[in-house]
Amino acid sequence: MLILASNSPRRKEILTSLNIEFKVISPGVDECSADSCYPEHLSIINAKLKSKTVAENHPSKLVLGADTVVELDGDILEKPIDEKDALNMLMRLSGKQHQVVTAVCLTRRSDYLSIIFAEKSIVEFNVFSREIAEDYMQKVHVLDKAGAYAVQEHGSIIIKKIIGSESNVIGLPIEKLLKALPLSFLPARSMTSAGIG
Repeated sequence: MLILASNSPRRKEILTSLNIEFKVISPGVDECSADSCYPEHLSIINAKLKSKTVAENHPSKLVLGADTVVELDGDILEKPIDEKDALNMLMRLSGKQHQVVTAVCLTRRSDYLSIIFAEKSIVEFNVFSREIAEDYMQKVHVLDKAGAYAVQEHGSIIIKKIIGSESNVIGLPIEKLLKALPLSFLPARSMTSAGIG
């Protein structure tokens, strides 16, 4: 059974949709934060931290840690601290393209297995008014989301298009994950969708 070192409901939903058996164990760590850091580097650092922390106490289990970073014009947009901060983020994103990077770390200490990868997607926002942003915030709980938005929750209000993996923007790049997981963790349906077998 896979261990998901994350409390993210989006990652739980993705693994459930793939019919992968897993259980959740919170890593209980303070994530690294950086004002001037490549998003790939920050997401990899945090994914490794989560995965390896949980793997310390479960050496025979495969542990999945992941971290998603939203980057705009060289700035990393983390989870907003309050609704004012969330509104400011959304208005900054309005009419612009930004990148979303999700890093994944798979760790199993018993056989020294360590797989690390990252996926990048480009998200382009519609041009929208402050009123539309406020309406979006009424529909979606934005305070627990990097960049103050979620593709899968009323995303059409603010998102024009996504270039690359949509599941990556949600929190786990399905395509790369299915290729990286050992075959024993993949049910027949997932193996077929990944082009395996």
